[in-house]
Amino acid sequence: MSASKVAAASVAPKKGGGRRKLLTLPVVLLIIAGGLALVSLVRLISGANDVTSVGQVAGALELAVPIGLAGLGGLWAERAGVVNIGLEGMMILGTWFGAWAGFQWGPWVGVLFGILGGAVGGLLHAIITVTFGVNHIVSGVAINILAAGLTRYLSNFAFDGVEGGSSKQSPRIDAIDRITIPGLSDWLIDLQQKHWFLVSDIAGVVGGLITNLSWLTVVALLLIPGTWWVLWRTSFGLRLRSCGESPVAAESLGVNVYKYKYIAVVMSGGMAGLAGAFLAIVSTGIYQEGQTGGRGYIGLAAMIFGNWMPGGMALGAGLFGFTDSLKLRGGAENVHAMLLLLAILLVVVVFWQLYRKKYVAAVISAAVSALLFTWYALTDQVPSQFVDAAPYVTTLLVLSLSAQRLRMPKADGLVYRKGQGK
Repeated sequence: MSASKVAAASVAPKKGGGRRKLLTLPVVLLIIAGGLALVSLVRLISGANDVTSVGQVAGALELAVPIGLAGLGGLWAERAGVVNIGLEGMMILGTWFGAWAGFQWGPWVGVLFGILGGAVGGLLHAIITVTFGVNHIVSGVAINILAAGLTRYLSNFAFDGVEGGSSKQSPRIDAIDRITIPGLSDWLIDLQQKHWFLVSDIAGVVGGLITNLSWLTVVALLLIPGTWWVLWRTSFGLRLRSCGESPVAAESLGVNVYKYKYIAVVMSGGMAGLAGAFLAIVSTGIYQEGQTGGRGYIGLAAMIFGNWMPGGMALGAGLFGFTDSLKLRGGAENVHAMLLLLAILLVVVVFWQLYRKKYVAAVISAAVSALLFTWYALTDQVPSQFVDAAPYVTTLLVLSLSAQRLRMPKADGLVYRKGQGK
């Protein structure tokens, strides 16, 4: 039997293990349609018409991309069995090196250097964890601290004294070209502004995906199906995933476990570096100290929410980007409308928990739903502090509700030594 076939067997669920059914495309589309209809209903009731506007969707996409890229980075590493808490630090390296090269030689060179900067951080993490067997969490935290200190030190030499720069920020970087589909984009904007039920919401979503879209956003979106194809449809991906499930079995069949772990973690760092470069070059056009804002950790949370799968991770990143964009566009009014949406969703959860005979969880969900309905009915806006915290609260809530269905790679985070199965 070939190594690739055995690798496939090592990552497949065992018989009788209660394999979870995968959602088919029609079911996924039905869920999306139902969710959009519910959002449209909430928009009509609350009057928060900006919830599904073209600007809201476009803003949500731009905010979701760096989180999604960081999540992809985490997925590459953890599918090979290496926990990458250092995503935040690798993003920081990506922002700095992307900006440093970008303002001198152009934005696309900056993107390349951002990827290389993150990849160097990934290589360091691989050396520490794979070769020397240091605890993965300790190594990741150390890289986060090192990246923050190193970029501050380098800024003193590279940016301080340069026109438009300082010890905490870079000069302005030229923008990457953006695309808009002429005619269609304008028509969708007009349709969205009519505020019709569901029709205007669909127009807003589609319009946001084709209006003022950066070419780097297109590249980032293509990396999601690209990652799925490489990891789940190639022999290389099967071997890599076998290292995260059973490295002893993989090595016994001739798989170079160290090599695959190194490749995965360097790729992880490169993805995180690209996320950082996106922040500096596309989102802001400038490097600023601390601009990652914990997005590396949120990307890790999105990956966990997505059950270590690219599609689920993308949904988690999109959810955070959407709530973060709500905060920026319309602020308290939009977040207030989301109270009603959450209350209705929790009612659905109540019936689902009752169907599964989980009565305690159903009672808790019903109580929280009632509180949200009451909060929405008795107020017109929410406090500014809650508006700022809404994206993070939403992330924690979704993770808590999805925690029971998660399954991480079996050897994820475990120290592996060559030949330990002999």
